Amino acid sequence: MSASGLRKLLIPLILLALVGALVFFVGNKNSAPDVKFTTLAGQEIHMQDLRGKIVLVNFWATTCPGCIEEMPQLIETYKQYRERGFEVIAVAMAYDPPNQVANYTRKNNLPFPVALDVQGDIAKSFNDVQLTPTAFVVDKEGRVVRNVVGVLDFKALHAMLDEQLGKKS
Repeated sequence: MSASGLRKLLIPLILLALVGALVFFVGNKNSAPDVKFTTLAGQEIHMQDLRGKIVLVNFWATTCPGCIEEMPQLIETYKQYRERGFEVIAVAMAYDPPNQVANYTRKNNLPFPVALDVQGDIAKSFNDVQLTPTAFVVDKEGRVVRNVVGVLDFKALHAMLDEQLGKKS
């Protein structure tokens, strides 16, 4: 077989393999990891159990200025949208002392589940989160639809929630 004949045969095969790999990676990439959150109260929440809701997984720390800055708005957003199918899971980073997390949660009356990531496994499962605040928005089908590093844009979050959950009547 000549070089041009071989090239004509290989190019479609390579393109087919690339398209197949792209479909595989894109299809799997958007799925939220199937992790288990253990809350300060000892409750276990599995990511799979949250299907049917819009979930914001928020990685934070009590020593993070941006995290503390956004917390009041996160509380208000949760209160505003929870009845329509919105859930927040606040995941305290592994380096954050559990007693400090518990004190902050109690003092600020956080209304959503707060999970400890003592071993850092949850952060690793979500693209190895290192910086806080970092948030992942997971849709009703369990797909990550947004990833935000830094303080949340609450106007954009509210617009997305209104679109996905319907406007409050």
